[in-house]
Amino acid sequence: MNSTQPFDHDKPKPSRRQIVKTGVAAGIAAWLSAGKFPAILHADDKAGDKPPILGEGDHKFEWLGDWAKRPADKPWGNTHAVQETADGRIFVHHTGPESMHVYDPDGKFIEAWGKEYHGNAHGMDLRKENGEEVLYLAPTGMHKVFKTDLKGNVLLTLDFPKDAKNKKGDPCYADAKPYVPTFTAFAPNGDFYVTDGYGAGYIHHYNIKGEYLSTFGGKGNADDETACPHGIFCDTRDPAKPMIVVADREHHRLQYFTLDGKLDHLVVNANGENENGRLRRPCHFSQRGTEMVIPDLRGRVTILDKDNNVIVQLGDNPDAGQRANNGVKQADTTPGHFCCPHGATWDSHGNIFVAEWLPYGRFTKLQRLA
Repeated sequence: MNSTQPFDHDKPKPSRRQIVKTGVAAGIAAWLSAGKFPAILHADDKAGDKPPILGEGDHKFEWLGDWAKRPADKPWGNTHAVQETADGRIFVHHTGPESMHVYDPDGKFIEAWGKEYHGNAHGMDLRKENGEEVLYLAPTGMHKVFKTDLKGNVLLTLDFPKDAKNKKGDPCYADAKPYVPTFTAFAPNGDFYVTDGYGAGYIHHYNIKGEYLSTFGGKGNADDETACPHGIFCDTRDPAKPMIVVADREHHRLQYFTLDGKLDHLVVNANGENENGRLRRPCHFSQRGTEMVIPDLRGRVTILDKDNNVIVQLGDNPDAGQRANNGVKQADTTPGHFCCPHGATWDSHGNIFVAEWLPYGRFTKLQRLA
């Protein structure tokens, strides 16, 4: 907790024992007799409560659920995505009235914008182009992708790909309605890729100017077909062979494609196991060095090594009924346990920020300890 912040009654409150230790015990009786002692002590208060510690070995994290100091008049909706800029600011994309919140590196609120994405906000990805950082937004209900600067000014609007054809040579879309983009990935050469995750299941390839190049994927159960290609990322952990990795969420797997859209390999669970293997319902990706973090909608966050073996799984919710459940009440959430991780990113210090698909918004910093 930042000691410069004003007292917040939603934060942990001092116990009687702690008050005594501060040397103000002599004043307690007078305050109580005068009826002026603040009503902050309760029977269920626990002295010495500390944030949960997640992980093991070199991957231990402290759960900071109150990191973002969100103003009371700036409500969240479903918190969907998070990115860190080069100067350490944290951008949180959500479905509330002002769909983009910006925080400084200490969690202090800076500004909000994005009223036009209210109710539709979803995917958000960031890269640098011509020396400037830009955001690619995929608001699902708008059937478009927008490139903006960090103030929300639109630099490019990408409509549905009218020229896209599937592997049979048939048009992918008759109109914009079936096109429901979810996230964007960026190749080293400047090209980018958009997943039609909630629509027809295609992945569309564009050059840096936003000119359509090709399409692959599409709904189906073959190895190169998808069932909700929700997230997408350019995996550069092998710098000699950058590849496009797709979070094929409802197939409970990752698909690896070459940059020209040819299937290379799959990452699946052993024996088709969906609950206790690497992947339940993978949503998206963030890379740091040779490690990849994956927010998994079914109640946990997974870190994979360069060979996509599990290093650690964080915040695994023991209550299966809360996993991927958008209806979990805020009062029923538990520090240390995720319900619906939807977006996650490493920051420059090796911490992880997690945005959960919950209607009141749930945003957590996992502060690295080791």
